[in-house]
Amino acid sequence: MLSAAVAERSRIWACPELGLHAVVDAAGSVSLGRPDQDRACLVPLVEVTATGHGRLWSGERFIETAVGERLTYRGHETVHEDGRERTVIRLTDPVTGLAADVTLEAGAGEARTGAGFLRTWVRLTNEGDTPVRLESVTTLTLGGITDADGSLDGLSLHWADNDWLAECRWRQSAFRDQVVPLSRAAHGHEGRGCFERYSQGSWSTGRHLPLAALTDRDGGAWVWQIESSAGWRFETGEREGAAYVALFGPDDAHHQWHQRLAPGEEFTTVPAVLVRAEGGGLDAAFGALTDHRRRIRRGHPDHRALPVIYNDYMNTLMGDPTTEKLLPLIDAAAEAGAEVFVIDAGWYDDDAQGWWDSVGAWEAAPNRFPGGIREVLDAIRRHGMVPGLWLEPEVVGVRSPLARTLPPEAFFRRGGVRVTEHGRHHLDLRHPAARAHLDEVVDRLVGEWGVGYLKLDYNINSGPGTENGHESPGAGLLGHHRAHLDWMGSLLDRHPGLVLENCGSGGLRMDYAQLAVAQLQSTSDQQDFLRYPPIAAAAHTAVTPEQSAVWAYPQPHFSLDEIGFTLTGALLGRIHLSGFLDLMSAEQFALVRSAISVYRRIRPEIGGAHPLWPLALPDWEDPWITHGLRTRNGTLLTVWRRESPAGGPEPLPGRRHADGFDPAVHTVPLPHLRGSHFDPVVLYPTVSDCATEWDTDRGVLTVRLPRPNTAVLLRLGAVGSE
Repeated sequence: MLSAAVAERSRIWACPELGLHAVVDAAGSVSLGRPDQDRACLVPLVEVTATGHGRLWSGERFIETAVGERLTYRGHETVHEDGRERTVIRLTDPVTGLAADVTLEAGAGEARTGAGFLRTWVRLTNEGDTPVRLESVTTLTLGGITDADGSLDGLSLHWADNDWLAECRWRQSAFRDQVVPLSRAAHGHEGRGCFERYSQGSWSTGRHLPLAALTDRDGGAWVWQIESSAGWRFETGEREGAAYVALFGPDDAHHQWHQRLAPGEEFTTVPAVLVRAEGGGLDAAFGALTDHRRRIRRGHPDHRALPVIYNDYMNTLMGDPTTEKLLPLIDAAAEAGAEVFVIDAGWYDDDAQGWWDSVGAWEAAPNRFPGGIREVLDAIRRHGMVPGLWLEPEVVGVRSPLARTLPPEAFFRRGGVRVTEHGRHHLDLRHPAARAHLDEVVDRLVGEWGVGYLKLDYNINSGPGTENGHESPGAGLLGHHRAHLDWMGSLLDRHPGLVLENCGSGGLRMDYAQLAVAQLQSTSDQQDFLRYPPIAAAAHTAVTPEQSAVWAYPQPHFSLDEIGFTLTGALLGRIHLSGFLDLMSAEQFALVRSAISVYRRIRPEIGGAHPLWPLALPDWEDPWITHGLRTRNGTLLTVWRRESPAGGPEPLPGRRHADGFDPAVHTVPLPHLRGSHFDPVVLYPTVSDCATEWDTDRGVLTVRLPRPNTAVLLRLGAVGSE
């Protein structure tokens, strides 16, 4: 029987896929939760901290706010747009005059994911007669999360650390190890702390990924994602014996963001999405999140074509391209099967002091290309490949003439002083002169030179942002990034076939504000091929497979096993081929061509696939790593066997045999294929000497890789078996 507090509530919205309802209680407060939950463990639908209107319980948590407690229901409406159902719930605060319109957009993943998603954002309007200074606003709040038995003891918390060369490093902890029980009954209050992660500065993923998860013992999972390039934060903690989650864009405490709303002015938060899987754990939840990411991004032919990209940078020319060096690589890349050839950094460099702090004009360097850069671009086209160029559009070097000719207001400034970071100034794309400059550059490269691919890099962290007039730095950063996204969209409007790669020193701006517009994401700048597998395997938690670009840089001094290893890791995403292919032996080159041939056969399956991790998300030092895709034609599975990358012995054993552990053998559980009859097929590379054994009844694959530092791509299951 429901308690009186539950019975007094009225349901105004429901999401069956997540089992959630939005309800109004007798006092008019609205919250999200399960239908049988008491109000005490829930959180107001919107939490707002505003100067002069803080929190009701002081601490590190940004819930239990005075404004959030006062916001009351005044109506809702549901509209259907572009095949989606959107409900807007309207709230108002009688003290400040703030009105909150909360948009809830719900949907289900594909049938086999067994999960659903909820995407939200909030628009605040000042309907009062005095200004309100906002300091934080939630995009989404949810309370009442427990294990199946109603406790918190079975919950686990998952989050991802991120760094240059070490992206997508997932961590797992018991919820109670991070949010300890405090005997609330003895104190009459909740704790003051929470578990939080947040961005810092203009690298949205320079510290952590803007996503995390809670899982329970029965395979249920909540996964959330904040879609922001300009500051984000999430927190989770305990409220009345249940867990809550609160998702934010930038805030004052962490990002120097505050927003003054004069009467009649409004502010809209960054979007966020919450995914729920009743079973199947993280694999099912990330499958539904993958479906959501495909829904929100801009449509583009590249998502279906998935061309093979050769890029001259990584472990090859490293920012020193010339006509003489490029032409042999172009010949070899085309012969290997590449379909795009990207000239990376340095093509504009004729400066005796180096190009890092002189960039900005983006003109080809005559000394590097005696016959002009168009000679090289024409050579790329003659081989049937699309020419591409590297560009870092948001920066201007301190020695560039543009640093003096563009108006001061076109750059980031704080305290009236132009921001300088690592020899660069930062453009503010809200200023028409900054945007006009970049439009001229891109229209010249694409419209006149015929470039069809731009790698848009971003190699500085500009700090908290820019102050344009009286705005806060965080508000300036958010304004710039929204203008930056609009600028990228305008490029694709003018040049519909253009492909944009999102790169931020590798994966340091790997968020779905950027990736809803850009076609590809660079996953890392990692140059050690033995260090790349945990990044490549976990990248599909952050990026759809068809947008996830992984470097494959085979070299003439590599053994065949090493060539196979570096190529295998890129085959379930997007290949960024590199290396001195022109100097390889016939046997080495054939191994490269074979990988590209396999990729061309399987790539039609990638764009609709869902990721899985049979051995769980990898740790940085794991010797055995697996990552797969469930596709319409079965399961594609990559298996890596590494020695300790530090050069020591393997830290974990393989499979137990009668005479002890065999480090060359590992078992991989694949419960979704249990009962299926098939013979595993080695797709690449055959030189790995991989042997497999499939146990139909148990749903377990045994893999033998006789030599360390080898990898293999397998196909499991016949067409239609799934």
